Amino acid sequence: MGIGKLFRAETPVEPTIVVTGATSGLGRLAAGALARRGARIVISARSPEKAEQARHEIGTDRVDTFLGDFTRLDDVRRIGREIADRYDHIDVLVNNAGIHAFQPRTTPDGYPEMVAVNYLAPWVLTHALLPALRRAPAARIVNVASEASRRHGTLRLPQDLTETVPFSARGSSAHYGKTKLLDIMFTMELARRLAGTTVTANCLDPGFNTTGLGRELRFAGALERVLTRLGIGDPARGAGLIVALATDSRFIGRSGGYYTVRGTRQIQPAPPGNDPGLQAELWHETHRLVTASA
Repeated sequence: MGIGKLFRAETPVEPTIVVTGATSGLGRLAAGALARRGARIVISARSPEKAEQARHEIGTDRVDTFLGDFTRLDDVRRIGREIADRYDHIDVLVNNAGIHAFQPRTTPDGYPEMVAVNYLAPWVLTHALLPALRRAPAARIVNVASEASRRHGTLRLPQDLTETVPFSARGSSAHYGKTKLLDIMFTMELARRLAGTTVTANCLDPGFNTTGLGRELRFAGALERVLTRLGIGDPARGAGLIVALATDSRFIGRSGGYYTVRGTRQIQPAPPGNDPGLQAELWHETHRLVTASA
């Protein structure tokens, strides 16, 4: 079935779908699947070489690339402006780009790296593309979160958005999980604010995936090969859920949900991420932060 069949009837035959983090891993698999269904794919990349490699691996000439570094919010803003200026409308935005760092690093803007890439960058890009998404007959925002969010430590707002604190490789999971909890909270507040419009917003847990597993670990490559041979962590499952939320007719009009690849069902986020008051507070603090840095 062509992708146009999966949206409302007035959706164009070749919808425009923005996928971040499409140069590798889940993003590349999802972008390839969406392209094979007839979509025009818009991706970001840090270098022309990565962009060209992604175009080749996605396997279609219907791929447009925009260059920038997601550790720099000015780059994210520029990419957003360039995409919004290039296309009449955007049908789907998939915020997939992310990083699990095993040591603390600070971005050129002064933010904790995982917070900047995993949460602030999609927040900024989404807002830059909202006008183009609103121009679509029925647009969707899909944010890739994770059940790692259940191991988020203690949520502190607004400190968690700006403080870079020491952690070890073992302790990195809580910091990564916290960024994914922020993504879930952002999605739910975004959906609330988009109520009554033609744009929906949902997020997902793609499950454990071997693709790009622990890129900073010395033994990551060997571990990935072993797990793949054992049939553990098939990334196609997570990519399939991304594609479903982006295109499947059963998600028409559904917004504010958090879905897991385990049974493709809706689940509740870990506390306190399910608190509407904290979701609104996170939105306010993030808006204040990114506006001040613009």
